[in-house]
Amino acid sequence: MADVSLAADPRLDGPAKRRRMPVLVVLSVAFTGIVVVLAIAGNWLTPYDVQAQDVVLGSTGPSGAHWLGTDTLGRDILSMVIAGTRTAVLGPLCLACAAVLLGSTLGIVAAYRGGFVDGIANRFADFMYAVPGTLVVIVVAGVVGGGYWIAVALMTVLALPVEIRLCRSAALVQVRLPYIEAARTLGLSGPRILFHHVLPNILPTVVATFLLDFVAGLVGLSGLAYLGLGAPPGSPDWGSLLSDGQALLTVNPWLTLAPGVMIVLTATSVTLLGDWLYDRSERKGAQQ
Repeated sequence: MADVSLAADPRLDGPAKRRRMPVLVVLSVAFTGIVVVLAIAGNWLTPYDVQAQDVVLGSTGPSGAHWLGTDTLGRDILSMVIAGTRTAVLGPLCLACAAVLLGSTLGIVAAYRGGFVDGIANRFADFMYAVPGTLVVIVVAGVVGGGYWIAVALMTVLALPVEIRLCRSAALVQVRLPYIEAARTLGLSGPRILFHHVLPNILPTVVATFLLDFVAGLVGLSGLAYLGLGAPPGSPDWGSLLSDGQALLTVNPWLTLAPGVMIVLTATSVTLLGDWLYDRSERKGAQQ
């Protein structure tokens, strides 16, 4: 009697292997979850009050009482990095939400309507591409006093061209398919076709651009805070901490290293997570 081994059948091993998340993705999800927790409850998780100063103690290196040391005012660096997560994440999250909402809507409508509407959307995207975005944000934020939410609003507008172009390109593929013509023949309204039929089919692109906008906002707003713009003075923003730590590199480099590592790891984790979600969605779409 032949001995049949189910485990040796590659058809059974394939789906199980595809369901496994890569190690880097697991680590990215775990780190992103930690960042989310710190952004929500960071003020309650700090070992010290971020505003508590000990001028007598001054700047010190890592110790049992202060794991990452203190700054020139004697404030605990670990507490400031934890508390700064909310400011560092909230702005990019609002930027990404606004950009994906406005940009994806304009891109889908432009692809569906075509003609004059499509031309206006494309000319707007071309104009915004030609604008030196970083310079505009620095100048405007500097003139109006470096308001945080003004910087978020400016970067949102500058992120729209990418959203419009990517979502328009993905939607153009869908609006030319037979099911769209069938929906028009049945008398379905334009908004219903766009948001009930086209949008679900380009959702992987929308999600990917949302996460990329978040990463761009995180890096951009941290850069503005490093220059003294955007984040309010004295706030424990990661970019501000990077700037404050320059003078203490030889005394306690952790004031620069800790927020810098947080920015890099957060941006990397979100990017890897977005790539994995996009590839997984595309794979599912190809199988259906």
